[in-house]
Amino acid sequence: MAKIITVSLLVALVIVSAAAAASPELLPARRSRFLLTSSSFYSCTKKSSAVCLAAGSPGATCCGGQCVDTATSGEHCGGCNKVCKHGRTCCGGRCVDLLSDRDNCGSCSNQCSNKCNYGFCDYA
Repeated sequence: MAKIITVSLLVALVIVSAAAAASPELLPARRSRFLLTSSSFYSCTKKSSAVCLAAGSPGATCCGGQCVDTATSGEHCGGCNKVCKHGRTCCGGRCVDLLSDRDNCGSCSNQCSNKCNYGFCDYA
């Protein structure tokens, strides 16, 4: 009797695993309507731009429906839709070249006494 039950279970297991391998249909990922992502919470498209002043907001300015920090954003440097060119970084609302800018040498607000070359102060 135990052999019949064991064989029956093995046959059922083989059938179930074969059916699962034959139709690898995945369920679509669902998003909870109760859990908001941080980017949608700070959306100022349908809300007042005052949401950008809330604690934890990415920035205080509403640009294109999203709260952004215009002092550091490469897409909104110093104001909405002011994009920094390739190779430049937004430092304090200005697009600068970190490899040669004396006031932002290698990183934002790193000032050199003489000159900045390749992101190093006073590089020979």
